[in-house]
Amino acid sequence: MAERLPDAPWTARGDLAALVDALGPGNARYVGGAVRDTLLGLPVKDIDVATPLRPEEVIARLDTADIRNVPTGIEHGTVTAVLEGGPVEITTLRLDVSTDGRRATVAFATDWREDAARRDFTINALYADPVTHEIFDWFGGLADLDARRVRFIGDARTRIREDHLRILRYFRFQARFGSQPADAESENACAELAATLKGLSRERIGMETMNLLALPDPAPTVERMAELGVLDEFLPEADPISLRALISQEACQDVPPDPLRRLALMLPADTGIAEQVAARFRLSGKQKKRLALAAARNGKPGDARALAYRLGREEAIDRLLASGSDISPITDWELPVFPIKGGEIVARGVKAGPEVARILRRVEDRWIAEGFPDEDRAHELLERTLAE
Repeated sequence: MAERLPDAPWTARGDLAALVDALGPGNARYVGGAVRDTLLGLPVKDIDVATPLRPEEVIARLDTADIRNVPTGIEHGTVTAVLEGGPVEITTLRLDVSTDGRRATVAFATDWREDAARRDFTINALYADPVTHEIFDWFGGLADLDARRVRFIGDARTRIREDHLRILRYFRFQARFGSQPADAESENACAELAATLKGLSRERIGMETMNLLALPDPAPTVERMAELGVLDEFLPEADPISLRALISQEACQDVPPDPLRRLALMLPADTGIAEQVAARFRLSGKQKKRLALAAARNGKPGDARALAYRLGREEAIDRLLASGSDISPITDWELPVFPIKGGEIVARGVKAGPEVARILRRVEDRWIAEGFPDEDRAHELLERTLAE
């Protein structure tokens, strides 16, 4: 008897049933992550549907059924149905005509197996009938899912040459779903072709790195990437052992994963290197600043609240976790506002300019050192500073 997709909250959605009806009998199958994660008992975020219908036919049928749709990737065969329960991507079956490691030229197809054959891993090439829930598996994905084995479809080297980013995707999926030991053929292929990562855009590398670091515990996988020489191809500055230490601190102090923090604390305490990595990954200005602040760490960070006030809460947590310090003093602490303004100093006879700024900084430093006392005490500190 064929294996079937178990019932899940998303499979009972009425709007999905209406979508399937609109496409017509035999013209829709769930595919990829929704099928995989349901089989693993995990929550499903995104639902993808494959269809032998061409995109223009998909649009016509959705319009007839009054289902709002957007041609989000129509050149690649993707139409997004905007449903009450969330958007669903509907993609026409495809086969690769040519690939160059960065992009593929595709042709529309009508054969389900051909579509499955162009996917990356066996556990991502599982299809399910939306009515009967029958699962279609041409490449051993069900067995690999049971074994928690991440394996390329067909020849691993061929699949990587089609899309070099599959190297990083392999390690991300290994960190999320894989058991140990990992599939030897897949690892060897990734190591052998690691240099091809240099041909990818910096944004794609950075995004995939962040996706990996956002997982609950990517440390063993990142260490394995270093052993295989893969990490050196795009992040040679990183110390994988420091990632393990950080994740241990996160677990001890109940801190959720933060990929930017993990990246920052894998890098050495060198602001120049942090800025280079930020540029390499095309990070935003805000992200670049946070990496640089984390890299400026030097020994013990001192008082947690003073640090949070000066740097910001997230930046202070970065420094505290890096040193193994307690973050609880700032977890639910509302950052105070310094109650003294420069105008008050000018009103006391000090000429506007650098001297006002110097006095203001000195009062603020004393206010911080005293643990952020109330406004009355802040004004006493001002009077004391002016008297000096």
